[in-house]
Amino acid sequence: MSHADYLKQLFTDGHEAFWPELAKQSLATESLAELVFLSNLRRRACRDGRIPWPASNGPRLRAALVGGSTLYPLSMLVEHMLFISGMPADLFVGDYNNFRSELLESTSALYEFRPDIVIVLPDERSCKYTGRLTDPLQKQEEAVARHSAEILELCAAVNRRTPVEVILCNYMLPPYFDLGPYRARTMASDWNFKKAVNLTIGTKAPHFVHICDLEFLAYRYGGLATKDEKAWFESKQLCSPTLQVQLAQEIAQIVTNLKTAPKKVLALDLDNTLWGGVIGDDGMEGIEIGDTSPRGEAFKAFQRYIASLTERGVLLAVCSKNDPENAREPFRKHPEMVLRETHFVSFKANWEPKPDNLRAIASELNLGLDSFVFVDDNPAEIEIVRQFTPEVTTIQLSDNPSEYVRQLQDSRFFERLTITGEDLARTEQYREEAQRKILLSTTSDMESYLQSLEMKGACRQFNSLDLPRIAQLINKSNQFNLTTRRRSEAELAALMQDPEYTGFTVRLRDRFGDYGLIAVVICRAVAGGILEIDTWLMSCRVLKRQVEEETLNEIVRFARLRGTSRIRGFYLPTAKNGMVRHHYARFGFEPIAEDESESIYELDAIAYVPKTTNIEMESEVQTDDADSQRSNVATSGHI
Repeated sequence: MSHADYLKQLFTDGHEAFWPELAKQSLATESLAELVFLSNLRRRACRDGRIPWPASNGPRLRAALVGGSTLYPLSMLVEHMLFISGMPADLFVGDYNNFRSELLESTSALYEFRPDIVIVLPDERSCKYTGRLTDPLQKQEEAVARHSAEILELCAAVNRRTPVEVILCNYMLPPYFDLGPYRARTMASDWNFKKAVNLTIGTKAPHFVHICDLEFLAYRYGGLATKDEKAWFESKQLCSPTLQVQLAQEIAQIVTNLKTAPKKVLALDLDNTLWGGVIGDDGMEGIEIGDTSPRGEAFKAFQRYIASLTERGVLLAVCSKNDPENAREPFRKHPEMVLRETHFVSFKANWEPKPDNLRAIASELNLGLDSFVFVDDNPAEIEIVRQFTPEVTTIQLSDNPSEYVRQLQDSRFFERLTITGEDLARTEQYREEAQRKILLSTTSDMESYLQSLEMKGACRQFNSLDLPRIAQLINKSNQFNLTTRRRSEAELAALMQDPEYTGFTVRLRDRFGDYGLIAVVICRAVAGGILEIDTWLMSCRVLKRQVEEETLNEIVRFARLRGTSRIRGFYLPTAKNGMVRHHYARFGFEPIAEDESESIYELDAIAYVPKTTNIEMESEVQTDDADSQRSNVATSGHI
């Protein structure tokens, strides 16, 4: 039975496996005809109300697709892939090659649609050097700069009118032999000019522009296979049917990355995963790792790639059935090992079931299991993890270690739209936390422990440099998050300009190290002398460090500066934020309304007595009212 027939049978039977199988085939196919079939079947299933996909009941994304080519059937493919990815969308589709007017004219139908995300596919044929091949390099570089600036200005025009994220497709490169070897010697060649423009828009794109790398997608599949000149002249199609499928899948992937956090922890088996052989049987001298054999070299390359993930903020953990001393020996003594014990934030090598060890690691790191990826070569162990810790994403490695790096790279579980300073320091931060736990175990009481940490904090109003980290926290924090309202960088940038809103961050450091930016608060002034807490979230790494108390002190201080007498807080329950259900009540807020979807509390800002903590706090948060300005430094315990 073919995949299509199998899926149709599941649909006819009303089987619960229909939707997961539909999603699986949609993500895997390279065929335009097959993806159109899957899209039509999905539409029919939705129309008939059969086994609704979880996404069908959620909020709908408003996405706009504009460009310099015919946008059908690409628009249908994008709409389908967004739905399958858990983000059903209402889609605005622009007219052929009318994207400049649609983006620049404030009265265009695009702005009447009020999109959340705008996807821009510029006209590839307009990206061409119009001078002479022999023009001076400076003149050619100026043309690259002009064209790049024009494209980025179109994106900026959208963002100025409405706080949206923009997904900008760059240009495919021509796969033909035009100019021969001379094409590499001049930026005026179509090949080099498009490459230079792609590089320029990628490196100069503002935070709200996210590049859909069409150049890479075409290279990955093959230049000649992705071009379709006949389809262009007949119906103005951007590229071949196969590349349209991959383009739709890539756009959905970028939108998913915008709306959800990447995985945080890579948990690794050891034997036949990080090295060849079994350390308990073969001994350190008998395992394969290093440059003395092709397999050993492949394992070393895999370790090198894993080590590079720590530079993106990925945490590494060992989860292996092994004798603990045998398991640690290669990391300590083998000269060809790239990974060392210091690369890992948790090391579980024992004879306990791997699901139990994964739960223990999650508890140590105070992270959810859904942020884990577990890698093992043993299919039996992979199946056990899938059955007993289904929240964990698994990767079963192939029999060939030369494929390991590709498997991990193409899993796409650790892709990030931005990389912040906190990401680069994350492994070190968890090692510092281990030192704090050692100190806590030797201290007789919590007050003495907190005093010994010598904590220093800083409150700062939102600024453009912090926006990537603020957006990252807002979109990935689930546990200590009172409202779980998600906002993009573009929305946060617009909020910074809104006089009704004020946002501030909290940073913390102690004698062991710097936690970085760990809390975000967004407040909104409303009628009746009330300051509403729109967003209050915090990294769970600083729980029980008195950051909550200092944050509330700052909220009250700001309310008084604005002349507001009452502070209103909201708790919107989710599946993951139960830990803050009683947060406002614990800090003296009075409940004023409550139902299944929302609890509302209020606090008298005038009567509030500031909490005394062990954090030496500085604040730069102030209002725009000149009469209420005060020193930029607020000492802990004083409002």
